Amino acid sequence: MALRRYSPADSFRADFYAMKQRIFGWISAIFGIVLGLAAVEIAAVAWLYVEDGRYTPAAALFEPTQNTYLRDATKGTTCRYVDTLYPHPYVGFVHHANPPCGQPWVNNIGLYGPDYPTVRNPERYTVILSGGSVASQLAQNTAPPAPRYLEEELNKNYVSPNGKPWLVLNGGDGAWKEPQPFILFAMYASSVDAVVNLGGFNEHYFFVPGTEERLERPLSNFIEVNPFVADENFGDAAIGWVMGRLAGSLAAMPVLGHSHAAYMVVRGIEQAAKGQDIFKSTKKTTLNSIFRMPEEIRRDTERAFAVQLGLYQKYLRATEILAREYNLKSAFFIQPAPAYGKVLTDEEKRVVGDLSYRDIYRKMVAGLLTLRERGLAIYDLGDIFANEKGTIYADHIHYWRDAEAESPGNRLMAARIAAQLAETWGLQKKQ
Repeated sequence: MALRRYSPADSFRADFYAMKQRIFGWISAIFGIVLGLAAVEIAAVAWLYVEDGRYTPAAALFEPTQNTYLRDATKGTTCRYVDTLYPHPYVGFVHHANPPCGQPWVNNIGLYGPDYPTVRNPERYTVILSGGSVASQLAQNTAPPAPRYLEEELNKNYVSPNGKPWLVLNGGDGAWKEPQPFILFAMYASSVDAVVNLGGFNEHYFFVPGTEERLERPLSNFIEVNPFVADENFGDAAIGWVMGRLAGSLAAMPVLGHSHAAYMVVRGIEQAAKGQDIFKSTKKTTLNSIFRMPEEIRRDTERAFAVQLGLYQKYLRATEILAREYNLKSAFFIQPAPAYGKVLTDEEKRVVGDLSYRDIYRKMVAGLLTLRERGLAIYDLGDIFANEKGTIYADHIHYWRDAEAESPGNRLMAARIAAQLAETWGLQKKQ
């Protein structure tokens, strides 16, 4: 039988057939991967739907993973909030302007806004607005030309005591609470004209029954930027840092940032990172032991509350006494909270979190207001949003802002505080 000879056309057909097979294999593999990813995504959507009772877009799910104050500090980057922090020997932690995660609008003392003076500025009437992140946002905590709410309100409507333009210095930061505002004011009391304190929410956590530490115990940011964790707990702290950074990078990716499956991965990573017990120690002297209250006080809920209230009052009184010593004006405001004082919108209910602290917060406020009997100008802002029907809160305590940083909550807060300062300090209203 004669052997068949393959022509060039036969060779071409064979190569073409082999190529088709390879392409078909690639397409099948890609289709399988896409189908698998789609199945994972559908499963993630279904899981979250059952968990939440409704469908929520993935982009919206990523938002609550950190509050608005933290997002402002890291917007447009893969940096975490902790990457913007810098250790401070007296107030625990501030911010920095060092690349790659620093912020250029950080001032000379590590806070947001204009630089702090060394001596009083005769061309301004300078006020320190002290407190936590809400105070920081009311002063200005984002890059210029973001609104400087309280300063703008004062300059628009009231004549300062020395007739010069108002300058409101930001004296607050995320997770700050007493005694940090007092310590900052004590450092700069000789270079300003007045102090306004806005606080209450960060402090209230230490009034919750079962709290083991005194009010002065620094919150978690202190742990992130100080080397005591580099002792026996360095491994756990390093794991938490790496996992948290990975979670932040995934959330910032354009495609994965819109994936429910990616959100579940990020949430799992964050939960694992938070599960690292960097507080645990076998040593006698630790951060917890320094601020721990005696067992006999902690067992008595009412007594523990009274101790914490006394500590809080002490720092407000100390601020007022120091202000009087330097002939400065002072005023104190207790910030509102979502747990009371406003009918929350559906959007607010989705983001404000647990509101079970209402009674303990109101009890704390009542205790602080007794300082009026000692001559302190202290005011409760709890009813400031009582008549507001729209959305004010963007998370558990901070106020919603639009793309230009305009904020109804901050504008209302600035107007109320300015009006109260005018009454308390005898300010003249501009025509």
